[in-house]
Amino acid sequence: MNRQSIRIIFMGTPEFAAQSLEALVDGGFNVVAVVTAPDKPAGRGLQLQQSAVKKLALQHHIPVLQPEKLKDPEFLETLKVYRADVQVVVAFRMLPEVVWNMPPMGTINVHGSLLPDYRGAAPIHHAVMNGETMTGVTTFKLKHEIDTGDILLQDSLAIGPDETTGSLHDRMMVAGAQLLLKTLDQLIAGTVQPIPQAMQSAKHAPKIHTEDCVLDFQKTAGEVHNHVRGLSPFPGAFTGIGGKMLKIFRTSLTVIPSEKAGKISTDGKTHFRIHCSDFQLEVTELQLEGKKKMHVADFLRGYRLSESSVG
Repeated sequence: MNRQSIRIIFMGTPEFAAQSLEALVDGGFNVVAVVTAPDKPAGRGLQLQQSAVKKLALQHHIPVLQPEKLKDPEFLETLKVYRADVQVVVAFRMLPEVVWNMPPMGTINVHGSLLPDYRGAAPIHHAVMNGETMTGVTTFKLKHEIDTGDILLQDSLAIGPDETTGSLHDRMMVAGAQLLLKTLDQLIAGTVQPIPQAMQSAKHAPKIHTEDCVLDFQKTAGEVHNHVRGLSPFPGAFTGIGGKMLKIFRTSLTVIPSEKAGKISTDGKTHFRIHCSDFQLEVTELQLEGKKKMHVADFLRGYRLSESSVG
């Protein structure tokens, strides 16, 4: 068995998944079908938008399946027709057992953390928010409990002290695709040795909700800085100012002592600092409700601060 002879069904939706699909196609693997989310209305005209994975699949003339329900009998019968040897899942929804247990070689998932740490929907966000200095990507075999299957391979990545989730996401997207190719090659050769995961981990990665994005300046400047970069560029950490939401996307640490948590210090021209529990935090990129994202100097030129604090 070689790369071309193994039949793969790929399941994924966003850009993170599309990178892995492209690596499979460019690597000469036989992707016989793609499963992705149904088209969704978006934009001002609410036009139906195709997922990043669907767009790429159509470019390469790969059949696309877009089931509303993964247990739909017609969808399951179609999956069987493709006779996949293995399924690959990257950034997709939870699969029922009848789907992940279908191919003889099982279903492989690419996850954006070093499992068992950061199981869940937002592993990249939470690693950065928690101030981790290392993370990575993991390939593993799917089973009943989410993100708990036997580990196949892992690759580590360092996280920079000022790195945002956005830049880390892009690096991990590439690393995950390369690890997938390596995993499939070893699976074909029969050299990969699955390793059972430790079932318990103190580090979790649940879905990000609005309340998780609220900044707390009673915390240290380091903690607030990590919170900001962990939610940048999306969905964005925020506070309030003058009755409006203020999203903060980039900050830098200072050694200027704080006076009162939440207090603003600014010269009205170039710098805008918020006092935390220990030091002041320099805000460098932000977005006021109803305005565009901008550098702090542009913000200060167009917004006269009448508030002395945020929150």
